[in-house]
Formats: sequence, C-alpha cells, structure tokens
Amino acid sequence: MRKKIETRIERPTASSDDSDEVLIARVAQRDRAALTSLYRRYHGPILRFVQRLTGDVDIASEAVNDVMLVVWERAATFAGNSKVSTWIMGIAYRKAMKLGSRRQRWITRFKAADWSEVIERSEALEGLTKEVVERDLLYRALQRLPEKQRAVVELTYFFGYSYEEIAKIVDCPANTVKTRMFHARAKLKELLPQLGHGVRD
Repeated sequence: MRKKIETRIERPTASSDDSDEVLIARVAQRDRAALTSLYRRYHGPILRFVQRLTGDVDIASEAVNDVMLVVWERAATFAGNSKVSTWIMGIAYRKAMKLGSRRQRWITRFKAADWSEVIERSEALEGLTKEVVERDLLYRALQRLPEKQRAVVELTYFFGYSYEEIAKIVDCPANTVKTRMFHARAKLKELLPQLGHGVRD
C-alpha cells in the first residue's frame, strides 16, 4: 500500500534582522514570533521612556507589556503613515500619560526632598565622579519639568526623534512641540544651577 505523502508549507519565521515594517506586518497576521522580535527590540526604549516620564520603574515595566499588547491587538490598523517606532512610542506616550495619578504621588515625595543635601552626600561617596553627579543633576531637573515638556526633551535628546516625529507620537502640531521645547530649555536653565548648589568643581 502506497503511503500518503503529506506536504507541509512552513510559514517563514520572524528574524531579529527583519525590519520593523516586516515585523509589524507579520504581527498583523497574528505571528507571535514577530511580536517577540518587536518586544525584544522595543523593551529597552519603552522602559526607559516611560520610567523617565513617570519616575517609577515598576509602572514602566507594566507599561511595556501594556504597549506590546496594544501593538498585538492593533497591528492591522498600522497604516504606514509614520515609522513603526513612532507609532509604538506614541502608544507608550499615551500609556504614560494615563499613569498620572500614580506618578503624582511620586512627584510629591520628590519635591519634598532637600536635593542639595542629597547631592552633597552622594558626591562624598568614594569613586563618584563629577560626570556622574552632573548626569544625576540633569535627571533630577528633567523630573521637575511638566510631563509634556519632559516628554519632548526625552524624545529629542535621548531617543533621537525629530520634531515632526514627536508631533505624531504626542499627537500635537510640530509648532507645539517646538514651544514645549523652548519652555523646557528655559526651565532647565533655571533649575540646574539650583539643583547644583553644593556640587564642588
């Protein structure tokens, strides 16, 4: 008796070398391997972005999963009008904004601290360089910016997005992004000397 020969068409698997566009198209077709590749690619950027906006690593960790769930559910709606990264970071931005009430409790504790004393103590730690202290100062100053201004600074300087791309991420006109950046720079120029009080040259 002749054995029945079964043919099986194998679906191409997602590769870490695939472009974002290829991966999102496969996710739209419910390809879990493609979602895994996107997750690995964007886990770090989303985590850093949301953490810097909310000041809470636990919230940021939750947000990564929430963002990728939205990507899984809405991949088919991605129209290609922007980069995939812009679309994903836009989802991350909206998720971060919804965490306002939890973030506000953290900010209240932050504003109550005497940062000049903290800086003086931390600088005294063995091996702590001026560069580390300055980076810490910048981080603390950014945390005092209004969240919408801080988002623009983060996306520009730490993630390399253009004003036009940021406008799509935060869903506002590019001129509004420029205005927020102008006010953010002015506020940082005011805050940094205040927070740096006590740091020795």
